[in-house]
Amino acid sequence: MAHYLFMLFAVSFSPLANHLWQSTACLAMAGLLTLLMRREQARVRYGIWLAASIKFLVPMSLLIMLGARLAPPRVQAHAARADTLYFDIRQASQPFTPVPKARVSEQRRPAQPNGLWWWTAPILPPAMVVIWMGGFLFVLARWGERWWRVSKDVRAARPLQEGRELEVLHRISRLAGVANPIEIRVSQASLEPGIFGIFRPVLVWPEEISGRLDDAELESILAHEICHVRRRDNLAAALHMLVEAAFWFYPPVWWLGARMINERERACDEAVVGLGSEPRVYAEGILKACEFCVESPWACVSGVTGADLKDRIVDIMTKRLTRDLSLGRKVFLTLACAAVAFGPMLYGLLSAPIIRAQSAPGASGPLPSFEVASIKLDRSGALGSHVHYRLGRYSATGVAVEKLIQDAYGLQGFQVSGAPGWLHSEKYDIEAKDYDSVVENLPKLPPEERREHYELLLQSLLADRFNLKVRHETRELPLYALVVAKNGPRMKVATPGDTYPNGYKGPDGKSHPGFDSEARGEVTAQAVRMGQFARYLTDQVGRTVVNQTGLKDNFDFTLRWSPEENRAAMSEGARSEAVPINDSFGPSIFTALQEQLGLKLESTKGPVEVLVIEHIERPTEN
Repeated sequence: MAHYLFMLFAVSFSPLANHLWQSTACLAMAGLLTLLMRREQARVRYGIWLAASIKFLVPMSLLIMLGARLAPPRVQAHAARADTLYFDIRQASQPFTPVPKARVSEQRRPAQPNGLWWWTAPILPPAMVVIWMGGFLFVLARWGERWWRVSKDVRAARPLQEGRELEVLHRISRLAGVANPIEIRVSQASLEPGIFGIFRPVLVWPEEISGRLDDAELESILAHEICHVRRRDNLAAALHMLVEAAFWFYPPVWWLGARMINERERACDEAVVGLGSEPRVYAEGILKACEFCVESPWACVSGVTGADLKDRIVDIMTKRLTRDLSLGRKVFLTLACAAVAFGPMLYGLLSAPIIRAQSAPGASGPLPSFEVASIKLDRSGALGSHVHYRLGRYSATGVAVEKLIQDAYGLQGFQVSGAPGWLHSEKYDIEAKDYDSVVENLPKLPPEERREHYELLLQSLLADRFNLKVRHETRELPLYALVVAKNGPRMKVATPGDTYPNGYKGPDGKSHPGFDSEARGEVTAQAVRMGQFARYLTDQVGRTVVNQTGLKDNFDFTLRWSPEENRAAMSEGARSEAVPINDSFGPSIFTALQEQLGLKLESTKGPVEVLVIEHIERPTEN
């Protein structure tokens, strides 16, 4: 039963499970830091615990998304090769993300489940939401009831207009650097002295306690409350109360709250002694306040009697509160906080290019363009399309504009959004020619640069003749991670300097690293990197493929699979040109990768850039 419940939680609430895992990891790191800082000032440990509390309110995915948004597109296009680290970190930071297997047979509709999972799956997720909401509202109501009770006492209290308490309060406020005057309200209730309110704090002062304290003790107790105001402890307490309400079911947040209160009071003790109060007098003042108070301190009030009183008195009397933080420890804490705060943003900044590299142009400045281009509406009604580009000449027959956009930006159909219907239904015949000076240098370029030049030409054609305007958006979409299978890779490492005398030849008649695909369902690779292969597979499976193999070498191999099986797994944006098909019976591309190359495609999710069409027009024929 517990296994089913855990699986249901992981699948149905995986974002929450991952957030809890990440926040708990930060909490464990905070615990380790406070242990290392156990002999430092309490305000340092309190700051660490407060940061851990705030982390529960800030999902790591939000920071990653912010980092991805800040990534400049031009840098992304060139940074896309180093993609292994992205998925290693992603899988470590999101262990509860469900990863179904990637075989084609498993991509189809699953059989009807049975057993406990069958009847709990549609019931438990809504039930869990209802239970969480009930707990959330209960905790908020409990805090609200306590706040109302204290607020009622504060409203019933009379403002103090004069007296030694007011005089001492103003003097200590100036000494502590608190600019705005704090109002004192004298209460008839036996509450402990405490600060109530966040933005306009009020000191609630029991009327009868003043007669129990001498001047020095009164001054030390008031100094304690002033320190709460200066440190904005009520605001921090309110934030953690929100954490406890949202994660009421998670015991570590309640444990964290107790640690925060403990270090908060110790930090104020440090500050009071630092302002000049005699430790013995201050300790006696705290004990007298405890003897007088009959009410327990509330979380919405920063008082003087909180935390472990015995340990606090020992620390005050032994003066273990004044050790300054060394420079080395300051640097260490700064780096640790920066890693937690900016690490996810840097991760998003570096990981976003993994997907965006397939849709962002790789050159700065004006786009290259064709010297001449002829575009006519295809009225033949023929099925299929023919696209050909060789040495500066582009020829397309019966090609849809959506296909042009996909080729221009290296995208699949699912990565293009906002396309009007005519982009698919209307077909065009296009003849275009590049400048002769450019054509002379094309054979000297490696295949990747030739392809990039080809994409930029199409982008320029779409912008000039179709008045295409687009923007990029990053969305969380399904994708495949290319990984090494269980028994390891089965590919031949390319020999450096191999001229491939029996291999395929490029347009210049010479062999180059790259792919040769005479028929769909069969490809031969010469000195190919895994990043290049992932991009090739993206075209075949209709879903973004990211290299996670960790393989750094170049490889030679041949891959054969059944294109019919492959079509079943392809998305709506699959290639449509009339390319010869290898009709021999064979495995799916997923099975072929494992059996022939020792590689595997695993289904997951990740940030994928989607091209949003903002404006496009039908071209003028010429």
